[in-house]
Order: sequence, then structure tokens, then C-alpha cells
Amino acid sequence: MIWKYILLFLIYSILGWIIETTYCTKKMGRFVDRGFLIGPYIPIYGTAALLMIIFLEEYKEDVFVLFCMMVIYSSALEYVTSYLMEKLFSARWWDYSHEKYNLNGRICLKNSLLFGVLGFFLIYIVNPIVESFINLLSPFLLKLITSILLTIFIIDFILSFLLISKLHFKIKNIQNDATEEVDQEVRKLLAHYRLLYRRLLKAFPRIHFTTKSGNAFIRGIKRTLKDADTFLRNKKKDIKEAKQKVKELKEEEQDKEIIKEQKAILKEIKKRRFPG
Repeated sequence: MIWKYILLFLIYSILGWIIETTYCTKKMGRFVDRGFLIGPYIPIYGTAALLMIIFLEEYKEDVFVLFCMMVIYSSALEYVTSYLMEKLFSARWWDYSHEKYNLNGRICLKNSLLFGVLGFFLIYIVNPIVESFINLLSPFLLKLITSILLTIFIIDFILSFLLISKLHFKIKNIQNDATEEVDQEVRKLLAHYRLLYRRLLKAFPRIHFTTKSGNAFIRGIKRTLKDADTFLRNKKKDIKEAKQKVKELKEEEQDKEIIKEQKAILKEIKKRRFPG
């Protein structure tokens, strides 16, 4: 039974990522890879689904009670998750203060009701289908598939946790929020993990630290990533222009030394690296 529950948790964590990513992508007009983890998982969805399956299926005959319980369960879980992550990393990863009927910005009525609706689909439609497929698996195959997926998930969780911890450690050790010091530390951090932190900030655009230095650091990351994007655009533009120049010189049958010099310029442009 435990293997079945673990697999259900992983399945609904992945489905949760699909739901969140689809919703945010449609809302933002661009692809948004949601979630704390690097891979396609949002554990809060898997946890909420598992709690509902284990504790709420007995209320299936009473639709009103079931819906209310789903709203309470999902709201409590989201609130506790927000609180613990803030205490652990000194940051608010999401903030519903701009929404009507919110509680300390951690949960809001609109999202709680949406979770209740999703819970309905889970209990009455989705989970019966998912469990029917799981029940077709032999005990050996169930353990094998679950073990592989769980191992990938655990590795992902550890790497993601270390990534955020490194960010938190950097912020804690900043002596002040002066732009120059912040930018130096940001460039050191982004030298190896630029893509991962870029993804993280896109996943949580409303992240807000509880310290002044923390928010200065996040602004520094956003500023550096913006500068890196500008640098890359300009580099691509310069490469395109240099290539066009080489092509024109060849067509004009210019002296080989002139063409060689232009090719050297092109080579130098390609070697340019963003400082940091």
C-alpha cells in the first residue's frame, strides 16, 4: 500500500506542475516553469491530493461537506507551507496580499475555492482512473517504477534545496545592501548557476525576502540577468554584422589581408564573455 501512495504522490505532484505551468503560461503570455524544484514537480499538489484521497473519500456521498473539507485541507496546507518556507529561507515565495479575502498574504479565498474544485475532479474523476491503472501493475513493477521516480525526485529535491540554501547563505553573509557589494556577490553566484536562478525567479516572480539585504540581493540578480540578456543581444547583433561584413568583402573581392582582419574581429566578438 505504501508504494501505491508514494506513486500517487509523485503522479499528482507532476500533474500539479502541469496545471500551475499551464495556468501561469496562459496568464503571463510566455512559458513559465513553475515550482520550487528543478524538475516538473510541485509537491504541495501531491501532498494535498494524498491527504484528500486518504482522509476525505469517506465524505464522497455528501458533496457540500466534501467541498468544505477540501477547501480547509488545501488552505491549511498552503498556509503551513508558506510559513515554513519563509522561516527556513527568510523569504515569501508567493504573496496574495493583492487578492481579496486573503489571510496574511499566504492564502486567498479565490485559490482555496479553486483547490476545492480541483479536489472534486480528483476524487470523482481523476483518481479512480489513476488507481485503476496502478492496480494493473504487478507488485514488482509497482515497486520498480515507484523506486525509479522516487529516486529522481529525491535527487531533484536535494539539488533544489542546496541551490536555495546557497542563495540564503549568500544573503545572510552580506554586510550591507550597497549595490557594488551586492552585484559582486551576485556575479559570483550566477557564474555557475545562472540558468537555475533565472528559472527560479521566473517561477516565483513575487518572491520577497524578510530582510533588506535579501531584497537587495534579489534585485541584484534580476539586474544582472537583465544585463546578461542585453549583452547577449548585442553580441548576436555584432556577430551578425561582422559576418555580413566578411561576406561583402569577399563579394567585392577585397584584399585577403583585409578579409583576414575582419575575420579576426569576428573571432574576437565570438570570444566575448559576460563579466561575472
